[in-house]
Amino acid sequence: MNTKYIDLISQTFDFPQEEFKLEEKQLQFHDIDLMALVEEYGAPLKFTYLPQISNNINKAKGWFKKALKNNKYKGKYHYCYCTKSSHFKHVLNEALKNDIHIETSSAFDIDIVENLKKEGKITDETYVISNGFKRSQYVTNIARLINNGHKNAIPIIDNYEELDLLSQEIEGKFNVGIRIASEEEPKFEFYTSRLGIGYKNIVPFYKNQIQGNKKVKLKMLHFFINTGIRDNAYYWNELHKCLKVYTSLKKICPSLDSLNIGGGFPIKNSLAFDFDYEYMVDEIINQIKLACEDEEVPVPHIFTEFGSFTVGESGGAIYEVLYQKQQNDREKWNMINSSFITTLPDTWAINKRFILLPINRWHDSYERVLLGGLTCDSDDYYNSEQHMNAIYLPKYNKEKPLYLGFFNTGAYQETIGGFGGLQHCLIPSPKHILIDRDEDGNITTSLFSEQQKSEDLLKILGYEN
Repeated sequence: MNTKYIDLISQTFDFPQEEFKLEEKQLQFHDIDLMALVEEYGAPLKFTYLPQISNNINKAKGWFKKALKNNKYKGKYHYCYCTKSSHFKHVLNEALKNDIHIETSSAFDIDIVENLKKEGKITDETYVISNGFKRSQYVTNIARLINNGHKNAIPIIDNYEELDLLSQEIEGKFNVGIRIASEEEPKFEFYTSRLGIGYKNIVPFYKNQIQGNKKVKLKMLHFFINTGIRDNAYYWNELHKCLKVYTSLKKICPSLDSLNIGGGFPIKNSLAFDFDYEYMVDEIINQIKLACEDEEVPVPHIFTEFGSFTVGESGGAIYEVLYQKQQNDREKWNMINSSFITTLPDTWAINKRFILLPINRWHDSYERVLLGGLTCDSDDYYNSEQHMNAIYLPKYNKEKPLYLGFFNTGAYQETIGGFGGLQHCLIPSPKHILIDRDEDGNITTSLFSEQQKSEDLLKILGYEN
């Protein structure tokens, strides 16, 4: 009878996979020896595998290049990275190696842009697409960027007041985009996104505030779907509505030449993940071209804003199972040496699922368990009630330590978790390392941040000067 954990995985999924394989009975991620990381740095441990950022960027650029060619599409494609997914310098440095552009969402993002410009990582030719609801500091920072000569800065108008606010602070002529307030999926508690301007109001807004304004030129229409790019009726219906607005606007606005199809690609959240990226890209390009041909307007240049897709699959977290609690005749709780609420907050906040695999003991027998974090909060757990599948792991044995890896955690978790700040129940943030490859392809590691110490938290709390 096949009772080993490796048998369970092999029978359930196609394994090994592109990024996962076993080497000497232990899990490897992109050929990284994860147990060697644990032995060198300990656990809990967070890591970022930097080359995966470039890998995903270039995959997407390749899909769009092929789609433009297949459809004889005359517009250009521009890849933008949403900084809100991860603002860290090592992430931006890696992403910007690949001739990409940037999307911002708040005032301090512009300070990051200016820092990158000083270091020569971006230039005035780099598109800076500024989204979000803009108040005074954000407006001031955008204006400063444009006034200092960044000609490819395009603030995206989110509400009726923003154009006037920007005009007051920007000295010369400037370009803008308009964000469409898309309708949300039926499962949402509201019908229309709080961000942007409604479909029916965009053409009147253009006529009233932009058409006769010699200082402002409309260059972009921004279309964002909160649930991302999906092959379902909801997505295609919203895209078609967006294209109707674009073609109507293009007929009266010659300067409009770009369509930003915001809302990113999904990333792998299980070994059974299946998404045909190439088909989706080709179909999106095809639909845009057909809509423009039907209305006899030129096709737009295409911008995408991929945040999670850019950085998500580069991240991971490793924990050790400290202890097993048998709470009743059916439930076994494996207690990890950290907290899900603080280190993987999306598992708690939006029931997000990540790839979970043991690092070692793949040839031991397995059992069904629940996973619990260290805080005293009853919601600090990860189990089959919150997620689609039951959790099966090698059987707990206090004489044989078990290490668990959560993968593709690179987007949002550090910022939502409050990196460097207070954590729930004062559970410290774990050590974080960066993994790269040298010119010969050899793996290199470096320490980005140490695990928080008590004095770090006491200082924040005011107990120490």
